[in-house]
Amino acid sequence: MGRTTLGKFVADYDIQSFNQKQKLELLRTLESVGLRSVGELGDMVDSDRCKWLFWNLHENFDAIRLMEPTLQARITSMQFTIQDNLTLHGTDIVDKRLDFSCTWHLQLTYPGCQDEIDHAIGNGWINLAIAQALPPYPFLGQGQKAFLDADHTVYPSQLFLDGWISEQVWHELRSHFSTANPTCRTDVVLQDNGLFPVKSLFDFVRGPPGAIGVMNMEFRAFSHPTERRLHRRSEPRQRS
Repeated sequence: MGRTTLGKFVADYDIQSFNQKQKLELLRTLESVGLRSVGELGDMVDSDRCKWLFWNLHENFDAIRLMEPTLQARITSMQFTIQDNLTLHGTDIVDKRLDFSCTWHLQLTYPGCQDEIDHAIGNGWINLAIAQALPPYPFLGQGQKAFLDADHTVYPSQLFLDGWISEQVWHELRSHFSTANPTCRTDVVLQDNGLFPVKSLFDFVRGPPGAIGVMNMEFRAFSHPTERRLHRRSEPRQRS
C-alpha cells in the first residue's frame, strides 16, 4: 500500500470512527424517549415524538417498519433560487434550488385500526437542489434522494431534509406552487420503504451521524388544505 493510499485509508477510518462516536452519543441522549411505548406517543410533545422516531429507526428498525411509518411535510412557504456560477474551467453553470418551510407529521398504522394515526413531530425546512443528475452537494449515495436530520436540542424539534430532484420533476411541480388558489396545498411525503438509518448496515445511504437516508420522495397536491388520505392501504407495501 502506497503512502498516499495509506494516508487516505487512515483519514477515512478516523472520519468513520468520529462519526460512529457522534452517532452513539446522540442515540444515548434519545434512548429514554425512544424506549417508551408507541401507545404513549399521543401524550408526548412534538419534540419527544421526533426523538422517538429517530431512535427507533436506528435501534428498533424491524419493529417500527411493521407500523409503516410515513413522514409528511406540509409546506407552508416556498422560495425558488437561481444562481449563475462559474466553474474552475470558466464554464457558466446555473444552480437552481427549492427551499420550503413546513410542518412535519408522522403517520403510523396500528393493528386493528383502519385509519393511519397522525402525530405532529415539529417544524422544519426542506432544501432541494434541482439537477439533471446527482449533485455534488448534498453528499448522497447513488440512488439516494435526500437525508433527514433533526436538531433535538431545540423545542419544538427542527427537522431538515436536504436532497435533490430532477428538472423533469420540477417541471411537473411548479404549476402547483404558482397557483392562485389559496386553498391548494402541496405535501412532500416520505414513505416507509424508502427510509433507512445512516449506519454501516445500510451503506447505500449517506448523511450526518444519526440522520435518516431517503431513497424516494413523493409530492402530493391537494385541492383543499384539509384533504388527506383517510384510510390505510389494504395491503402492506413491498419492502425494498
